[in-house]
Amino acid sequence: MDHHHAGPVETGAPMDYREHEKTYDLFLAGAKWGTMMCVVLLIAMVAGFYAGGGLLGGILVFFILNAAGFYLLR
Repeated sequence: MDHHHAGPVETGAPMDYREHEKTYDLFLAGAKWGTMMCVVLLIAMVAGFYAGGGLLGGILVFFILNAAGFYLLR
């Protein structure tokens, strides 16, 4: 079927590709670091609640895994 437009077609604002790339990179970084933090928190909770580490053991595991995660994912 033929799509004939009688008036001008609105294309919107021109795409700012550099800004789009910066936003996408920021989103990917947030997703990566947020996922790492959630996984580390869950592992620390398991170490504290179920492995007998208690509060201080869970906090210690949390900080050690965060340091390792930041080193490995940078």
